[in-house]
Amino acid sequence: MEINCEQLDGNIYKINLKGRMDIQGNADIDLKFSGMTASPHLFFIIDLSEVNFIASIGIRTLLVNTKAIHNRGGKIAILNPDDQVKKILLMAGIDMIIPIVDTLDLALAAIQ
Repeated sequence: MEINCEQLDGNIYKINLKGRMDIQGNADIDLKFSGMTASPHLFFIIDLSEVNFIASIGIRTLLVNTKAIHNRGGKIAILNPDDQVKKILLMAGIDMIIPIVDTLDLALAAIQ
């Protein structure tokens, strides 16, 4: 699994994930993901457009980091997940905790 982060504007960052969020993929990114989201009062858009599979451990990573971001006064949104990944996220009720949107403009609006 690959991860990179880009600053969009001020304190808004987009984290791009690529690959499978399974046990192996999560092991590859978990520490980096937590480090990227560790700053206070930051806003994050998590781009899942290139994630083709998400397991419960991947959902856990999203939830743990979302809780930490919220506790520090930040916000998070999930951007453009693949259809299968989106279906899994919706079945798990993640959309009740993290906004799931299809465009960057909607993601920016969700974290403002």
